[in-house]
Amino acid sequence: MSSPKTVVIAMSGGVDSAVAAALLKEQGHDVIGVTLQIWQESAHETKGAGCCSLGAVEDARRTANRIGIPHYVLNYREPFAEKVIAPFIKDYQRGRTPNPCVNCNRYIKFDALLEKATSLGADYLATGHYARVHHGLGADGRHVLCRAENGSKDQTYALYATLQHQLARMTMPLGELPSKDVTRQLARDYGLSVANKPDSQEICFVQDRNYTEFLEETAPETLVPGQFVDTSGKVRGTHDGIARYTVGQRKRINVGSSIPLYVIQVDAETNTVVVGDDDDLFAAGCVVEDLTWVSLAEPAVGEGIPCEVKIRYNMESKPAVLRLRSDGLVDVLFDEPLRAVTPGQAAVFYGTGQRTDWVLGGGTITQRIEQA
Repeated sequence: MSSPKTVVIAMSGGVDSAVAAALLKEQGHDVIGVTLQIWQESAHETKGAGCCSLGAVEDARRTANRIGIPHYVLNYREPFAEKVIAPFIKDYQRGRTPNPCVNCNRYIKFDALLEKATSLGADYLATGHYARVHHGLGADGRHVLCRAENGSKDQTYALYATLQHQLARMTMPLGELPSKDVTRQLARDYGLSVANKPDSQEICFVQDRNYTEFLEETAPETLVPGQFVDTSGKVRGTHDGIARYTVGQRKRINVGSSIPLYVIQVDAETNTVVVGDDDDLFAAGCVVEDLTWVSLAEPAVGEGIPCEVKIRYNMESKPAVLRLRSDGLVDVLFDEPLRAVTPGQAAVFYGTGQRTDWVLGGGTITQRIEQA
């Protein structure tokens, strides 16, 4: 943004969005702070420190007052329940391991909130994510989403579903910062009370990471005991509910075995959990659905696109080839087998060579491709 603009900044109450707001204000932009009210029940209406709690709203308001910008709290309970919580529950019912942050970014922050920013007369919507947006840098003027300068804090894995018209109006001021230490030092320099506030590590609508309690209320069928079976189909024991298990997990497998056993597959239809040894966890690739093409236009069916891929948030991207199928799904073949391909998680594609920071696109893993 080469000249002063009106920018709506999504403020979570944490240090990242606080510093992003302060940087935009310092750059001369007309900044409007907004915090989303998305908690659902009275249990969440506490003064906790987590993302989206009332305590977080108060922190965001104090930050806005400190840097001298208006601040509004917007009620997004209904769309959040429909677009984020409901799919989260459905994924557990299907035996998947969901990533609700993807849907929150896709439908709430970068869709509903962008629409609200437009109604407020804003030119841009900003967030405190660690990522970079380059407008018009791609082929045919496509907007490009890039990894953050600070690779250890990069958040593009959860941002791959951002559409071109949304990227056109997005800015992420923290994407160029070299480290989180720099972010916190900037917060201290600006005199922000959240400078030393810990990062939120929990899903905002699941208190204290108590998934069991949440699912007991919303999807009790996912906690019904069933059978452990091995890769040959032999019954090996009894599990205590498919929602307690995810691919690659070793804990809670109460099965007598001379070797360590891991979760290989969760089958909701039969209420079984397939277990095997570590070698059984490796796959040749994965099938991906619900695709979004970001910095890359949708490729031709059958065209092999070299890329790097991440199949979970906290991993280095690995070489692969993606190929769009005629049914709209994508086959991703890894150069080397990868461990614990997990349905419900995202597969995010990055460029190669000089474009290794570019987010080409991504989607949701639906199944693994077995090794030959």
